[in-house]
Amino acid sequence: MNARKHSWIGILFLVGAAIALPLLFMTPGEKPKADNPWEKIPPHRPQTNHAALLPGPFEDGPAVTRACLECHEDAAFEVMATAHWTWEGEPVRVDGHPGTYKLGKKNLINNFCISVQSNWPGCTSCHAGYGWKDENFDFSNTELVDCLVCHDHSGTYAKSKGGLPAEGVDLAAAAQSVGGPTRETCGGCHFKGGGGDAVKHGDLDTSLMNPPERVDVHMGKVGLVCVDCHWTEKHEMKGRSISVSVDDRNQVSCSDCHLPKPHEDERINLHADAVACQTCHIPEVALRERTKVHWDWSKAGEDRENADPHEYLKIKGEFIMQANLEPEYTWFDGTASRYLMGDKIAESGPTVLNQPHGDIGDPSSKIWPFKVHRGKQVYDEVYKTLLVPQTVGEGGYWDKFDWDQALRMGSSKTGLAYSGDYGFIETEMFWPLTHMVAPKESALQCTQCHSEDGILDWKALGYEGDPIDWGGRKVRQSAAAVEGR
Repeated sequence: MNARKHSWIGILFLVGAAIALPLLFMTPGEKPKADNPWEKIPPHRPQTNHAALLPGPFEDGPAVTRACLECHEDAAFEVMATAHWTWEGEPVRVDGHPGTYKLGKKNLINNFCISVQSNWPGCTSCHAGYGWKDENFDFSNTELVDCLVCHDHSGTYAKSKGGLPAEGVDLAAAAQSVGGPTRETCGGCHFKGGGGDAVKHGDLDTSLMNPPERVDVHMGKVGLVCVDCHWTEKHEMKGRSISVSVDDRNQVSCSDCHLPKPHEDERINLHADAVACQTCHIPEVALRERTKVHWDWSKAGEDRENADPHEYLKIKGEFIMQANLEPEYTWFDGTASRYLMGDKIAESGPTVLNQPHGDIGDPSSKIWPFKVHRGKQVYDEVYKTLLVPQTVGEGGYWDKFDWDQALRMGSSKTGLAYSGDYGFIETEMFWPLTHMVAPKESALQCTQCHSEDGILDWKALGYEGDPIDWGGRKVRQSAAAVEGR
């Protein structure tokens, strides 16, 4: 009996040793590298006191620029090579068009204020230069570069029509205060695009000047400024939007600072191949200020007593504004198609001005959040093309409220054919959302997507149904992968 007992003890000992000994000699696997975005944030340069260097007085903006260029000799030439100056990008190919095009705010149509062309004085108050009032602006004149619009720290600098300094601005005080770009300087233009605070983007508005953490975790909790993400070299800033471009060159990405799969929970990391970071981490935008989601130009010109200016303006028409806007979702590979001046409108349904590229089978596409702005804007009923009215200035629509006259004036500047017969059609414009990142506790949770009433329309995205039940997507092999086989 004792022998049998000792035999079993020996067997158990040997089995235990067989399991334990290999574990003792195994090399522990490396832990995943911790996500440390602070390693990537560029250092901020110390601010130089310019009070003695720029005593003033300065008679106008170009006088300030001349003084700046005495030390920063190459700065103006660097600025003049950027889209902030040219309002157009490098040549790119556009779907459905031969050759290449330099696209930008300078020459594209949108469904907000419609176009810069013929309306220069009103639009160029946000140009990084002085005096762009018509098609004859001299883009080669270094003295017309506006240094203060990006570098003022006085908080008093402002621009007016044509990009000239606003009346009463103390140019000497602004010049003596200069430093690196701040949220205030960037936001002076980007927070108020489309004619007012929060109008265009939905995720950019004046609440980001000094936001709480719940509005934007990067700016509110850790104090980042715009150029911490929009890295800058020789005045060229990273970042672009498909509102004015079709490619993703020099784009800002979360992975510029964060690991591509930064979560401790591998189940969440598995989503990263098909879902953009922004989709989960930006569940809503327009958190403090309402954003415009519809603009109907066909209602302009009416005299409406006591109308709420956020809902109706005689010069612009009828609006729908929305707070706490939930995004719309579609596949996106970072590029887009683009409506160009002179293109035909859609034969049915709304004309989409910048359709995002991407689909469920494309390995470079991810599900992205967008604000979709819907509008009703003027077009030529004979030529079936969108038209550009001249709105600003003498004789423009905001002066005479005469559509026919405004369209003739606009066409004389754009070169678009105008038959004399006009109407209004529905258009759509996509705005990718990437600001107003919520604290991680407020990110989308599993059941907000994976449930009967989840926010994602799986079938519209190309799935048979919820991937939990039907499985994930099947992607095509990329050309690079095929060539490498």
